[in-house]
Amino acid sequence: MDKTFNPQDAEARIYEAWETSGAFQPKDDPNAKPFSIVIPPPNVTGRLHIGHALNDTLQDVLVRYKRMLGDAVLWQPGTDHAGIATQMVVERQLAAEGNNMTRRDMGREAFIKRVWEWKEESGGQIQQQIRRLGASCDWSRERFTLDDGLSAAVLKVFVELYEQGLIYRDKRLVNWDPHFQTAISDLEVENRETQGHFWHFAYPLSDGSGELVVATTRPETMLGDSAVAVHPEDERYKHLIGKTIRLPIADVDIPIVADEHADPEQGTGCVKITPAHDFNDFEVGKRHDLPKVNILNSEARLLSEDDGTGGLERIPAEWRGLDRFEARKKVVARLDELGVLRETEDKVIQQPYGDRSGVVIEPWLTDQWFVKADVLAREAIAAVEDGRTTFHPKNWEKTYFEWMRNIQPWCVSRQLWWGHRIPAWYGEDGNVFVAESEEAAYAQAREKLGRDVSLTQDEDVLDTWFSSALWPFSTLGWPEDTAELERFYPTSVLITAFDIIFFWVARMMMQGLHFMKDEAGQPQVPFKDVYIHALVRDEKGQKMSKSKGNVIDPLELIDEYGADAVRFSLAAQAGQGRDIRMSKERVEGYRNFGTKLWNAARFCEMNECRPQPGFDPKSVKQTVNKWILSEAARAVEAINAGLDGYRFNEAAAAAYKFVWNVFCDWHLEFAKPLFNGDDEAAKAETRATTAFVLDQALKMLHPFMPFVTEALWQETGDRDTQLIVADWPVLDGLDDADATAEMGWLIELITDIRRLRAEMNVPAGAQIPLIAVEASPETQARLERHEALISRMARLADIAVSDSVPPASAQTVLGEATLALPLEGVIDFGAERERISREVAKLDGEIVRLEKKLGNEKFVANAPADVVAEQREKLADYSEQKAKMAQALERLQAM
Repeated sequence: MDKTFNPQDAEARIYEAWETSGAFQPKDDPNAKPFSIVIPPPNVTGRLHIGHALNDTLQDVLVRYKRMLGDAVLWQPGTDHAGIATQMVVERQLAAEGNNMTRRDMGREAFIKRVWEWKEESGGQIQQQIRRLGASCDWSRERFTLDDGLSAAVLKVFVELYEQGLIYRDKRLVNWDPHFQTAISDLEVENRETQGHFWHFAYPLSDGSGELVVATTRPETMLGDSAVAVHPEDERYKHLIGKTIRLPIADVDIPIVADEHADPEQGTGCVKITPAHDFNDFEVGKRHDLPKVNILNSEARLLSEDDGTGGLERIPAEWRGLDRFEARKKVVARLDELGVLRETEDKVIQQPYGDRSGVVIEPWLTDQWFVKADVLAREAIAAVEDGRTTFHPKNWEKTYFEWMRNIQPWCVSRQLWWGHRIPAWYGEDGNVFVAESEEAAYAQAREKLGRDVSLTQDEDVLDTWFSSALWPFSTLGWPEDTAELERFYPTSVLITAFDIIFFWVARMMMQGLHFMKDEAGQPQVPFKDVYIHALVRDEKGQKMSKSKGNVIDPLELIDEYGADAVRFSLAAQAGQGRDIRMSKERVEGYRNFGTKLWNAARFCEMNECRPQPGFDPKSVKQTVNKWILSEAARAVEAINAGLDGYRFNEAAAAAYKFVWNVFCDWHLEFAKPLFNGDDEAAKAETRATTAFVLDQALKMLHPFMPFVTEALWQETGDRDTQLIVADWPVLDGLDDADATAEMGWLIELITDIRRLRAEMNVPAGAQIPLIAVEASPETQARLERHEALISRMARLADIAVSDSVPPASAQTVLGEATLALPLEGVIDFGAERERISREVAKLDGEIVRLEKKLGNEKFVANAPADVVAEQREKLADYSEQKAKMAQALERLQAM
């Protein structure tokens, strides 16, 4: 074997061998239990980030585990066409070419051709990056949301929902991106804290009897006000409800309405209502049947043409066509001139920005296509309520229910060219024909009108989330009745991030339950379990962002430390409901774990530990061998429980503890005397047992660290299969209570002696005696059986038993016996007392400082949460160190 494992040399070679062997494809065994996962499709423009790395690692851990259990495993990969992101990439390319050619200059057909060319040349790099992580997806089944099959599914769903009255066209408020000039989803809106203002304006009552003062962060929208709202129980304004005010500048009368949206505790208690420019106001407007007066065009400029809402008439002629922010200045200045500006208050506000365009998003009134999400949500709510789908951790069900029970109509149209074009055709007479093809639309028109007509297809495309909502069944071949759909739907589990519960999980639940039925015609959920993973933060617990400069690139980590170390670092921290703190130091630590495993395998090779055909682990006689097999069985049981319950951190911890602490640190040390002894039967048994246990360790670790374990699997035996398709360990019937008790006692004894030596600062080379006081016959027999081993591992001169504790001894208790280490002449008691006293005093100072800091309410309230948490961790560490030092000092003073 090579001295070290080189991930840079091995990973690509090992991955290619897996993929070309067909190991990633479901096994062709009709009796195998199906297990399926659909990958959350990354954007075709995407690059692997740390969130992807976590998500894909956890999926791959489960997939590899289930594959080794013998299941027929399908991990369905693919990418999303990412409408706005992809269009933006290609438009930037056009701009960079310097010929002033825009997509509108090119025309739709030429532009779409150009996007497809980009996709074929540069799109989907993330799929190669996912491979670098070791993800064992079935790449032979890779899908793209604009594939012909998936596009057919999208058309069928749209048409059927339309025919069922669940898709409709309406004029409503949407998140409007003035740069891209399209509606966008909430997920594409980034709310940022910005320094703004709160302007207070007085609106005069129409009858001249007084005024109402309103406050707003967006003065320009007052031109579109339809009312002023006050709370129905606000005594200050009850008598004004039903009256009107005269809207300044626009010079129109608008009503004063009673609505609970107006909070008497906020500002003056009077709220301007602009239904065409604010989501809350839109709802107030619906309740009071207020006109929706729009004042902006698609570029977020004041109207210069009549749009039919009455907004143009309210805008002074000289302001028409002004940018919204320039218009804001004009409105404030004019209101000041009119004497109705009462106050300008500095205020930090939440401003919505387009996450890709970087411009301020406008709530804008426009004609769009909507899905009646409230209707589709009913069955999706029931499916989680009755347990057909379960969230892990379960607390995410509350988030899901809150969203679903208050769901708004889903805007599914986008004013883009890249995507699934909406299958609606319009006639000159206002008729709309929705069909899966242009031919079918013309046939509908002829049937309805009795004549040939000219039709024009809707220019818009569908929201990307519309197609990805069908992902669990469209990727399996629906609407065709495929064998894959029959075998792998519903899928087994979905692993995803909490921030897309609303945008993706909820939509898949709604569409899956609506379109997929079992043999009895009952709705089928798209997945039985949903595991919501936490956020990956930096080492201080801060959210990663480019502006902070704390973004961790998983590909750079893989380059430096290897994929196994990155994967294990993520899985080991993936506790349910707990964010992950990622650092290079952690990854380096798990790289060292891989090195430890490699060195252990080399040690086994040097000691001729090779897998023995026909080895029966139940036949071993040596206590150490019974013990390590028992420990291996317990480790497998713990890993099974962790992975079956989506407690990835517990499964990883069990594998780590067994391999590093039990197998490497203890078993191999215990085995050395047997390897070097004269008892040939014991030597052969221990070699066979150690080789067998190493094999089990490789299997246990494989889901977490696939590359190094596969490399060792090929190095340490004559194998006819790859580890990726080897059987998962089944070690039933190997639990040996007696062996576990004896070896557990031995480990505890050696650990206690080592701890005492460290606390007393005994020189490493000092060979000192161990005196066992009041030891039972059983303990004495164990000391005799393991004397050589204990002496070597605890660096002892000899072991004796006595009825009394020798003077000047460090002591600890194990079972009924007191273990004493006579230290007279070995250490300087006075110097040690002074040293430990200084350490305790130093720790006391740190503890007092931290307690004072954490007792300061202002610090706790104002400092970032990660800083407060770090200080608390330090306090706990210092307190623990002080307690240990105090115990050591107590021992010294008693000597």
